[in-house]
Amino acid sequence: MKLPNGPQMPALLQMLRWISNPMSFMEACAKRYGEIFTIRLDKNSPPLVIVSNPQAQQQILTNDTKELEAPGEMNEEFESLLGKHSVITISGAEHQRQRQLLMPPFHGERMRNYSQVITDVTEQVISQYQIGRPFNIRSATQAITLRVIMQAVFGLYEGPRAEKLQQFLGDLLEKASSRLSVALLYFPALQRDFGPINFWGKQKRLQQEADELIYQEIRERREKADSSRTDILSLLMAARDEAGQPMTDEELRDELVTLLVAGHETTATALAWALYWIHKIPSVRQKLLQELDSLGDNPDPNIIFKLPYLNAVCSETLRIYPVGILTFPRVVKTPLLLSGYELEPGTVLLGSIYLTHQREDIYPEPKQFKPERFLERQFSAYEYLPFGGGSRRCIGLAFAQLEMKLALVKILSSRELELVNKGEVRPKRRGLVTGPDRPIEMVVTSQRQVKSPILQTTTV
Repeated sequence: MKLPNGPQMPALLQMLRWISNPMSFMEACAKRYGEIFTIRLDKNSPPLVIVSNPQAQQQILTNDTKELEAPGEMNEEFESLLGKHSVITISGAEHQRQRQLLMPPFHGERMRNYSQVITDVTEQVISQYQIGRPFNIRSATQAITLRVIMQAVFGLYEGPRAEKLQQFLGDLLEKASSRLSVALLYFPALQRDFGPINFWGKQKRLQQEADELIYQEIRERREKADSSRTDILSLLMAARDEAGQPMTDEELRDELVTLLVAGHETTATALAWALYWIHKIPSVRQKLLQELDSLGDNPDPNIIFKLPYLNAVCSETLRIYPVGILTFPRVVKTPLLLSGYELEPGTVLLGSIYLTHQREDIYPEPKQFKPERFLERQFSAYEYLPFGGGSRRCIGLAFAQLEMKLALVKILSSRELELVNKGEVRPKRRGLVTGPDRPIEMVVTSQRQVKSPILQTTTV
């Protein structure tokens, strides 16, 4: 059995390249070795086989036979932040149970109940930025998504606990986004106190303080049950599995933090990228504003959600620089034939979302931002997979899409914005996901008249 070709440099050097800039490392490998290649990040660990072929992606993501191990066991690096009961870190029957308990709040009418929260929070945040004063758009989108999470997931609007929890969680996610944090995850030996240099200890204490507030909220909710509440925490506390059992406090904590990390950091980055591209390419902004201005007097969130060009802009944003660049790993259990290679048990398989989205045979001129490509054709679930695929596809994808679209419509319909610097911005590693490689500064030049009641009329 022969592994696909790959770089021959020492494993430590591959690890350093992987930590510093995984996108350029994967692109260099794909250019030299093709759509399937092998990397080694640790000489004592199994090889990693990375694929970008849609058919191979489908084979990996939908293979629920004895050939591939469920990926939960391979996600140990997430445990320090998300916990042992997160839907990301568990597998098998436990994963299926948690996923079934988590799904109802993100579907149908319940999800649409959060539309007004998203719109109100977006207006609260964007109104803080004065005309003519530059600001970091990612700071604004982070504030939006964190407040939305606090209200939609935790049901917390104001008060000391809400303020403390928002501050702790914001600080925790910011610290977890550094390259040093990633290095600590990949090198467990560094996860200890080094005297005055104790980055890991500080991060863990911050996490413990946030956990304490979360557990306090859970305890109070259990003592004062309120069936009228519609926030996700309340819905999860009321949920029961097939055996009639609820989630434990630890399971609730881990799933809440998972929703926070997956729903705050990722959507904030996607929103920032969307606003960057919309204002970098005048024709995109013009077409989008024409569509928004034709909404009429009484559009509802369903109408906004289905706007063709808005959907194309959001889809292209998530294609060109996906926030999550890899699918969850799977481990070969019995010999597996993949893309012409018979892989041995123990081999780890990773689908590269980033490389798949950069394939010229699927997306001509992949480095160009072209929303029209999503109006001209439909892509399969394995050609376009910004939310992953298979049994690990993101549960909150519909919520994320709704939040992204409503926030964009609110901002663009009520404010005229410009980029301060129209130079190129590239993606870089940001913790376990990606983000812009420099601040994207924007400025509000004026207010726009909003026609739709759903977006709330503003005065000029």
